Amino acid sequence: MTLSPAAGYVFDPPAVAALPVAGTENLFPVHRIYCVGRNYADHAIEMGHDPSREAPFFFQKNPDSILPPGHDFPYPSATRDVHHEMELVVALGGGGVDVPVDRALDLVFGYGVGLDMTRRDLQGEAKKAGRPWEVGKAFEASAPASAIVPASRIGHPASGRIWLEVNGAVKQDGDLAQMIWKVPEMIAYLSGLFRLQPGDLIFSGTPAGVGPVVRGDRLRGGVDGVAEIALGVV
Repeated sequence: MTLSPAAGYVFDPPAVAALPVAGTENLFPVHRIYCVGRNYADHAIEMGHDPSREAPFFFQKNPDSILPPGHDFPYPSATRDVHHEMELVVALGGGGVDVPVDRALDLVFGYGVGLDMTRRDLQGEAKKAGRPWEVGKAFEASAPASAIVPASRIGHPASGRIWLEVNGAVKQDGDLAQMIWKVPEMIAYLSGLFRLQPGDLIFSGTPAGVGPVVRGDRLRGGVDGVAEIALGVV
């Protein structure tokens, strides 16, 4: 629910978080960021979990966690162990509740790629204490992302190499076809928990090979046929 101020805001509201739309001068306004956890079996195994097809689970980042293309990643405070997680990003142009799987792709405006940057030490402490993950996941600039490429140009990718290099060395190398929960299933499941809105982003999970970054590193990755991202750690 939103309110219309009778006289005005007590201070200027923050700017709308947004990503460029590839091939245009338009911007994609970000509403919410949903991230699915352990959506590749090999990553579930490397994190010490059962890779079976259990119900998906999600956590959120904040819209202003987005780091648009062309910006370097500022190493965050209160951590000594920041990890990269390369992901396909799904950008919704429509919304709804209880969306059937066979209609879920109708909501998709386009796709991009992004990094779910994680303060792994803080996330690990939260897991051990049974606490939420936000301190490990939802900090400033924790969601570097590419421009959004409209689905009208590239279709709806269900397979394709997803990869990440750190300083030229390949660290993550998988395929979208390895996702446990596919994009239509993620959208349908989420729509049973939240009212999805235009502007929502879904970070769809990461393959194995996650690992630490340090200041001075250069990261480059992407999903073949979708988009690439490149940035430094500063």
